[in-house]
This record gives sequence, structure tokens and C-alpha cells, in this order.
Amino acid sequence: MKKRIAGLLTIGSFSFMFQGCASSSMNEITEKIVKVETPKGQYKTVNKSSGAYGRYQIMPKTAKHYAKKLNMNHREWKRPENQDKIYMAILSDNVNTLKKNGYDINAFTVYGCHQQGASGFDYIMKHKNLNAKTCMRLRRNLPRKYKYIKNERLRVAWINYWSKRMKNI
Repeated sequence: MKKRIAGLLTIGSFSFMFQGCASSSMNEITEKIVKVETPKGQYKTVNKSSGAYGRYQIMPKTAKHYAKKLNMNHREWKRPENQDKIYMAILSDNVNTLKKNGYDINAFTVYGCHQQGASGFDYIMKHKNLNAKTCMRLRRNLPRKYKYIKNERLRVAWINYWSKRMKNI
């Protein structure tokens, strides 16, 4: 019989309960995501090439979706407390999707969903032959030394790079 653990993740003044996840692991995963996305953890960080914004590098389209879902004025999503709320909602959805699809909850799987979206991550993990759009997304999220790697090897390179990086950060 599996033992269900409920963990509490606290960011700023907001807390969220995760079924099946220890709070220390969710806090550690969040710290790792912040270190990867914004090394200084600043809420005003902008990625000029992608348009991602803030401490968690949330894409504007994603922020708009979650602002609506959270009954938040979408023009105020960049406020630090709103970034925290949106991140927690994204994290919750990603963890639920990972569990539903049978993945372990760890820094790599959660970050993979954060970076590629839950359905994008699932597609990458389940398909050996990736479409051109997915290959483009993987290349954008790898260091330059992977720029010319063949598409057939890109999926494994992305998985190896990010699983090692998230383990060692």
C-alpha cells in the first residue's frame, strides 16, 4: 500500500498543499527552478528572446490563462505576489498531470513540464521521433554546444542534460 504524504509549499505569504509530495521536496524543486530561470531570483527578470517574465519566467500567454483561472486582473500578473500565485497554480497543474501520466515527481520532471508544458514534456518522453516544432523548442533550451546535434539524438541529449542539471543545481 502506498503511503500518501501531504506537503505544504510556501512562497511569500501563499501556501499550497500537495498530495503525495513532501513539502521539503516541493520547496527544493521550486528553489532549483528559480535558480535555472532567474539565477538572482528577481521578479523583474525579462527574457528578451522569448518574452518570459519574472522570477519563474512565465510566458505572457500562460500568465493570462492563469490570471483568468485565478480570477486575477491579467494586467497585474507581473506583481510579485501574483507571480507566486500563478507559479503555484502552474506547479499544481503540472504535478497533477505528471501523476496522472505515471511519472515520478522530481526536479527533472517538474522542470521539464515548466519548460515545455505538461503535454510537451509527455510528448518528449514518450516519442523517440520528435516533430520539427518540438526539436526547435528543445534546441532553444539547451546550451550552444548542442546547436548542431542531429534531431535523432536531440531528445536523449535534452533528457540527459536537464536531468543532470536539475539533480546537480
